[in-house]
Parts: sequence; C-alpha cells; structure tokens
Amino acid sequence: MVDVAREAGVAHVTVSRVLNDHPSVRPRTRERVMAAIERLGYRRNDLARSLKRGRSMTLGLVIAGSELFELPRILLGVEEAARRAGYFVHMSSWQGGDADQLAATVDRLTSQAAEGVAVIADRPVVASALERMVTRVPMTVVMSGDLANASIGSVELDQELGARLATRHLLELGHRDIVHLTGRLTAFDARARVDGWRAEMREAGVASPEMLEGDFTAASGYRLGREVARRTRRPTALFAGNDQMAMGVLAAFAEEGVAVPGDVSLVGFDDIRGAEYLVPSLTTVRQDFVALGRTSIDVLVGMIGGERPRHHLIAPTFIARRSSATPPR
Repeated sequence: MVDVAREAGVAHVTVSRVLNDHPSVRPRTRERVMAAIERLGYRRNDLARSLKRGRSMTLGLVIAGSELFELPRILLGVEEAARRAGYFVHMSSWQGGDADQLAATVDRLTSQAAEGVAVIADRPVVASALERMVTRVPMTVVMSGDLANASIGSVELDQELGARLATRHLLELGHRDIVHLTGRLTAFDARARVDGWRAEMREAGVASPEMLEGDFTAASGYRLGREVARRTRRPTALFAGNDQMAMGVLAAFAEEGVAVPGDVSLVGFDDIRGAEYLVPSLTTVRQDFVALGRTSIDVLVGMIGGERPRHHLIAPTFIARRSSATPPR
C-alpha cells in the first residue's frame, strides 16, 4: 500500500479509503490510485487484515480416507459455504492410524490459525479416533453413523430413510417379494440401508424378507443378478445397495433374458450420473452431496459463533423412473 501511495502521489490513508470504497475520496484521486494499483499488480492481503482484527477467517478441512464417494461434490459444497461465510479453507489428509495421529493432523491446521476444523471421513476407524479426541477448536465430521463425542458436530445423509423410500415405492406398486442386494456389510451405509428396508418390510407385514450380500461393486450386482435370474421362482423386485450394483444386475438380466421391469422391478441407491440413461432408466434414491459439504461448514461456522454441537441428518430424495412397475401377473 505504501508503494501504491508513492506511485499515485497520495497519502497511505487515501489508498486505504479507495480500497474500502470510502465516499470521501474524489473521483480523479480514486482513478489515479486504481491506475497505480493496476500498474503495480497490488493485491490486498486479506489474511493479514483478518489477523490484525484477531481473526484468521480460515477453516481446516481433513480428508480422512482414500475412497470417499462423491468427494468432488462434497468439496464443492464446503467451498461454497465457506466462501459465503467469508472463510478460507486449508486442507490436509489423514489415511488412518490412531487418535493421536488424527489429533496431530488437526493440530497442524489449528497451528495455521484455523478457527474450526471439518473432517470428511469414509471409515469407522475415524469415528473411534474422534470419540477419544479432546477438541481445541470447534469441529464437525461428515460421515455415516453415530458419533459418541458430544463436543463434535456431525452431518450425514439419512441412509435408513432412503432405503425406506425405495422399499415403500415397491410396496405401493404391489410388490411383496422384495429381495435386497446389500452393499459391503462392514460399511455403516450398507447396514443402515438394510435396517431401512427391513423395517419397511416388517411394517408391511413381511416378517423375513430375503437378503443377498454384495459389496457395492457392479461385479457383485452382476453375480447376484445372475443368481436371481436363474431361479425357478424369482422375486418380483430387487432393491440394490447402490446404483453400481443395479448396473451389474441390469447386465446380468439382459444376458439371461429377464425383462426389467416386466419380469422383475429394480431400484438402486445414489442416483449416479447417467442413471437416467440406463436401459431402462433407473429408479433410485438421490443423495445431495453438495448439501452435505455445505451443511458441514454451516454447522461449523455456527459452532465458531457459539452454537452447541449438533447432529444434522440430510433427507434424500426418491427418483421414480422406468426400472420399476407393478408386479407381473
């Protein structure tokens, strides 16, 4: 700013007034200062200004895990919410280990003046590490499953509700024999979807519905799809653990001559890009990952402002397409 003032032939305080759009600066003086700024390539250091006020206006973000589903969309929501609240985001990663290692990752961010830290997690080990952490700044975690640490806010998509919506749709169409092809049952998401499907079936009077275990991959959907297709008596509907598995089922059914939805209705989960262009277009459950990232920052900024940590569930949206219909006669 001193260089700009010297270049424009004005006082340092005049440059400050121009940068803050103060009305007391004459138009010609403002033009002269702006021209000097352009020539010198001056950029205001917002971090330095924040620290002068006793605030860094930065947030820390820890990426915990290497297989985070839809991470780019989550990060888009994080950046959008942080920018709207006036914060910068510094990012780090943690690929597993004990609670002390996670604490060290968080400490690196707080040592860079982060006012709060959000953790995006894909593994149950993160939950166990966070449960034992003593937080020095406000923290939120984006993950599925309960977190037994009342000092940390958390945000997740309501997996159980999504499974209920998928199952309810098939029940309302008239299906009773609805087999669930599960994801990897070590994952909280898969277990929550099983719970939602089972609860909805139980409320409809189906006490012991059939479940076949997969692992969230298209290959497992293909394998299970072939198994179902070759049965003498097939179920009238399948609820796949995710859209990847549903894609595998569609491939297996096409090879085995099973029509969807003419012979068997099919519902997926996630609404991945391109699901509407499958043949037939896939009925599924949409998860808003941008909202997931955005809400994690909204909760964190609220905690920085003095709000209590809270657990926030984001409801999914059911998308009906052509892969589901009434049962065959």
